[in-house]
Amino acid sequence: MSDLNVNGALTRRRRATLIEGRAARVQAGNGDSATGTASLVDGDFSLHDGQRILECSLERSAAKSEKKKLRGEVGDRLSCHKAQESLLSSASGYRNYRGVINWCVVMLVLSNARLFLENILKYGILVDPIQVISLFLNDPYNWPAACLLIVSNVFILVALYTERQLSKGSFSEFTGFLVHCINLSILLTFPAAVVLWVPSMTSVGGAIALGIYTILFLKLYSYKDVNLWCRQLSTAKAKKLSRSLSCPSSQQFKGGEQKVCYPGNLTIKDMYYFVLAPTLCYELNFPRSPKIRIQFLLRRLFEMLFFIQLLVFLTQQWMVPIIQSSMKPLEDMDLSLMTERLLRLAVPNHLLWLMFFYWFFHSSMNFTAELLRFGDRRFYNDWWNSESVTYFWQNWNIPVHKWCLRHFYKPLLRKGFSKMVSQSAVFFLSAFFHEYLVSVPLRMFRLWAFTGMMAQLPLAWLVGRFLRGNYGNAAVWMSIIIGQPFAVLMYVHDYYVMNYGNGAE
Repeated sequence: MSDLNVNGALTRRRRATLIEGRAARVQAGNGDSATGTASLVDGDFSLHDGQRILECSLERSAAKSEKKKLRGEVGDRLSCHKAQESLLSSASGYRNYRGVINWCVVMLVLSNARLFLENILKYGILVDPIQVISLFLNDPYNWPAACLLIVSNVFILVALYTERQLSKGSFSEFTGFLVHCINLSILLTFPAAVVLWVPSMTSVGGAIALGIYTILFLKLYSYKDVNLWCRQLSTAKAKKLSRSLSCPSSQQFKGGEQKVCYPGNLTIKDMYYFVLAPTLCYELNFPRSPKIRIQFLLRRLFEMLFFIQLLVFLTQQWMVPIIQSSMKPLEDMDLSLMTERLLRLAVPNHLLWLMFFYWFFHSSMNFTAELLRFGDRRFYNDWWNSESVTYFWQNWNIPVHKWCLRHFYKPLLRKGFSKMVSQSAVFFLSAFFHEYLVSVPLRMFRLWAFTGMMAQLPLAWLVGRFLRGNYGNAAVWMSIIIGQPFAVLMYVHDYYVMNYGNGAE
């Protein structure tokens, strides 16, 4: 039995060896086909394996998502709280109060509509277009304010002529400085003298004329300074002038527009473009928009026409009766009556001021900028978010702020004055022009506007020292809402006393 087993095992080994040898010979003879067949078989097995792996991974991900969803549902049932601040808390970081603003606007409209309805029921319709015209003209054949505007071209041409002579070397720097000083001094005193001494000049016409002359004064002062800086740089043989003073980089100008370098800017076209542009700071090359957008232009024109009519309508119908009822000397008024009249005047005065801001700084200035393709449209910043008085005055009127910073504040700092002294000087200059634009047209000098502007200095210190955040913003709004009608009441009282006397009805 053992011999048979041994012989059987040897026989099986020999057969296996023979089979392996035949397979090797077949593979050697048909190498390509055999290899291809093996590759196909292996490929089939790999494809099936990949599909099975993909199906398994999808099943696992589905199972995981189900487990995660189930775990989340269970977690929600177990816990529904997390550490977070209330939305109205400043620590929450929430800033979207659009619904609250809309609610405030609706409440403001409804409350003023009630007051306006009471006004109509009490006084009737007071709107009179003829009365509006009489505010500008006493005599239909005598237009002193329009004549003043025509005469202003003389001061523009004198400034241009002086700069041309300085660029050629015909005038010395001292002579040019003296001519500019005389020109700017007459620019302020001549229209004031006309307003004070010409009987046919109305208060409204005088205020408009003086406002335009004030703007022209600031523009020509900037024109003088910038050309002086350009001459100083040319004398120093600078190869490339500073961007803010002369030629900007080529990236600012597209469409083949040419840059202007000093003294090529001393032309009538360049001068009158600057005079008409909605800015007070002169540059040789202003940023320009690529084209005039007709739809944008028409929208701004519609807003201008709509708001100017609304302002006139509300002033005649709403403000005038309140002011007329307030024309009573303060000696005969107690404090409670004075406070009541002040509050009555505060709401319509503030509403008209907001409308005027939008009409002038947004609609009118954007309309002018679009016509002239003036590129810098930042005429105001977010002054309504002011948390300090200083921030408000820096951001509600950007053209004036830029002029004061460039031509008054920084030059004082360079001359060695402290920041406090320089800031006080800026407020003093602003107070002077406020009083100039109010007292001269009214032909009386009471310094209420001057005092109100200078009072901004201690108010700015108090708000900045003791109030922060929303409290500072509320203080700024209170100063705007209460301060302006208080000054109006003071001028109304003084005007009444001066023109009608204490005993007049």
